[in-house]
Amino acid sequence: MIHYKTREEVEIMKEGAIILGKAHGEVAKWIVEGEATDKLDAIAEEFIRDMGGQPSFKNYNGFPASLCISVNEQVVHGIPGSYRLREGDVVSIDCGVYYKGYHSDSAYTYPVNVKDENLIKLLRVTKESLWKGISAAKFGNRIGDISFAVQQHVSVHGYGIVRELVGHGVGKALHESPEVPNYGKKGKGVKLKDGLVIAIEPMINLGAKNIVQEADGWTIRTADRKASVHFEHTVAIFEDQTEVITTHEYIEKNFKGNNG
Repeated sequence: MIHYKTREEVEIMKEGAIILGKAHGEVAKWIVEGEATDKLDAIAEEFIRDMGGQPSFKNYNGFPASLCISVNEQVVHGIPGSYRLREGDVVSIDCGVYYKGYHSDSAYTYPVNVKDENLIKLLRVTKESLWKGISAAKFGNRIGDISFAVQQHVSVHGYGIVRELVGHGVGKALHESPEVPNYGKKGKGVKLKDGLVIAIEPMINLGAKNIVQEADGWTIRTADRKASVHFEHTVAIFEDQTEVITTHEYIEKNFKGNNG
């Protein structure tokens, strides 16, 4: 079942999304060589709780942290720990905030002094593909239009599009219907109606699309161990407009490294 939101509900979600955006911004200050990923997680959790929210991911189906931090060949669901960031890493930070009964969800991938032009291009193209997907998220279109827009933008570069992991509805639950794949056909799938709120999140691999799960039961990595990149926004679709309710503004203001 799809839970359509009223404009009043979306306004509440936007309040939580500001907390989320600012939490991302606080973490962005610490994306530097030598910083441990568990410190990034602690910074995010403290900020979210201080702002009156709750980390959506903490204890979600047993997940032990507030952030999913996925480095290099890790696609998503990486668990923060003692790993220290290194020159050349690409680091996906995925975060959710639960506030006044609603979730918001967004992700950003950072380059840590990346010199490899192939990685810089992968970051750029994947971020562009998120916005291509958002531009297709219009009232009256279908999920397949979003999926196709993402796929069309990245596939010409030979990148692998992860199939098993997809975007999703967002609201009172962190993951709601419908699923939002990053590949598909125009005009197919669920129709985009007034009040639909979804997370669009391209997960794009430098190499092949194939993925495996690590022994920790959470971390998903590329099968060929080539890098993967992930960007995500939560968007609300109305008859007269589509609103991007999450923001990367605070990230891009605070991150001191190269922006791909």
